[in-house]
Amino acid sequence: MLNGDCSVETFYICSCFCTDNIFLEDYKLHVRYVSEDQFRWDYKNVLTTLGCTTAAHFESVLTKVHAEVERRKSLAVKSEERTAYIKNHYKPLHPHVYHLQEDYLAPEFIEIVQYSLSNDATMDGLLKLIQSETAPRVYRFPVFTINFCHDLIEELEHFEASDTPKGRPNTMNNYGILLNELGFDDTFISPLRERYLGPVASLLYPDCGGQCLDSHKAFVVKYAMNEDLDLTYHYDNAEVTLNVSLGKEFSEGNLYFGDMRQVPLGETECTEVEHRVAEGLFHRGQQMHGALPISSGLRWNLIVWMRSSQQRNRLCPMCNKKPMLVEGGGGFADGFTKGDGSLGDRPWCVLH
Repeated sequence: MLNGDCSVETFYICSCFCTDNIFLEDYKLHVRYVSEDQFRWDYKNVLTTLGCTTAAHFESVLTKVHAEVERRKSLAVKSEERTAYIKNHYKPLHPHVYHLQEDYLAPEFIEIVQYSLSNDATMDGLLKLIQSETAPRVYRFPVFTINFCHDLIEELEHFEASDTPKGRPNTMNNYGILLNELGFDDTFISPLRERYLGPVASLLYPDCGGQCLDSHKAFVVKYAMNEDLDLTYHYDNAEVTLNVSLGKEFSEGNLYFGDMRQVPLGETECTEVEHRVAEGLFHRGQQMHGALPISSGLRWNLIVWMRSSQQRNRLCPMCNKKPMLVEGGGGFADGFTKGDGSLGDRPWCVLH
């Protein structure tokens, strides 16, 4: 059974958020920063091999790292400020898209969810209703109607053209929108996760938190010529990820998937997976993946990082250590809680 009220729980971040997985765009490298001495010791040589060959180059890298650390430290406060400003000053073009309605969803998706909620649902039975991609444990299914995708993109572009402040989704995507700041969390993304995605994930990914996805981070990213064209090979800060292509017209830009991040890069092969408008790709968050460059047009993607406190309270997926919890500034933070995250004390978990 599924119950939708997660708001009573307090969520936290792990302290590694301010030190780990800092992305250096110029060198396509994720780094950790605790101190300048540590950073020089750990990365001076590897950065040199990547083209950071002068003292000025290295100082430029340090400046960008320091700026990113400070951005992360102030992220919760800045996000709250933007959210309040948007709520008070931004007038939506399509107010209806902020409230999830079942007629926004593809009939095939509703059938998949209904099966997943049935008493006799099994993974084998579910796999007859969805498409398994060549990449391991990557699945495809229709999510939204084309008409809804059209309206949502119009709303996103209307917001993008406004003069309201905007936060970027993460250090790898320079163009995009945080949906919680725009007001989608309570009335759209949370119901989507709890009522629809959770039952499907509970069958497909019971081994990595799929049965108790009790929080999320949702955002949209934009790929366009002269902006972000692609996305470097990475893994998500999530247990399960949904990636939906909303449109518009574009060519190329396939996703590619490797193995789980624990597997050395030299021992994994990548498989390309095509984006199709209104269809979602479901995968484990810790599975390595990236996006190839688009060659023309523009594409908006909706990304939902779904998180399981039951899973991540034991081991932070970003630093691989027992999480050291710090205040996350409200909302879902990074999905950590102070409880044990057991299924028994989470009424919004899916139980089969």
